[in-house]
Amino acid sequence: MLITGDTLRLIEDTKDRLQQTFKMKDLVELKFFLGIEFTRSKEGILMNQRKYTLEFVSELGPSAAKPTVIPIDTNSKLTTKEYDDHIYKNEQGPTDPPANVHAYQRLTGKLLYLTMTRPDIAYSVQNLSQFLQQPKKSHMDIVIRLVKHIKKKPGQGVLMSSQENAEVSAYCDADWVSCPFSRRSVTGYLLKLGESIISWKSKKQKTISRSSAEALQQLSLNLSGYWDY
Repeated sequence: MLITGDTLRLIEDTKDRLQQTFKMKDLVELKFFLGIEFTRSKEGILMNQRKYTLEFVSELGPSAAKPTVIPIDTNSKLTTKEYDDHIYKNEQGPTDPPANVHAYQRLTGKLLYLTMTRPDIAYSVQNLSQFLQQPKKSHMDIVIRLVKHIKKKPGQGVLMSSQENAEVSAYCDADWVSCPFSRRSVTGYLLKLGESIISWKSKKQKTISRSSAEALQQLSLNLSGYWDY
């Protein structure tokens, strides 16, 4: 259990009341919780999953030997087996054999858990999560590349800044018709409170946009729950 707040006395009272009912051990300062490490400094609190990342990378062994700088080539369009069959039909298309479904799902699931402290891989994992049922070799190659990317900086995470700044800012964009088989656009956004990142996501839009302007309009609707335009 993690108890947080800005009033130390209230936190202590809460723990005292809980200890009257439950058998508890107070671990004092938070350092590790649900696979997330917390490191304090004068700049703030750094949340990262370094231990989890190193264990993840070690599972692949030599396959994750050489780190990569870019997690995914944004110009490459990942497709499903059904899409390939529809496009090429009876023609001889490019050879892309199926990948091990269990291995692909397990690795993608681990990457999905890493997105809690790694906004830089959110777009890549969103792409890979679309092919959990029938992954191909090209999909598994991207997973391996992404693991090589996180190996480069396993301690990278999210800094909760100690600066007192309540200003909310946002960065967002939409990639028009980025999905080749559904023709839907992908929305990406990142929200900050002061210097601290508090929310981020990469997701496919619900409707098909007929222009880049309409894709951006859908983006504004997705973010309307955070503030009024």
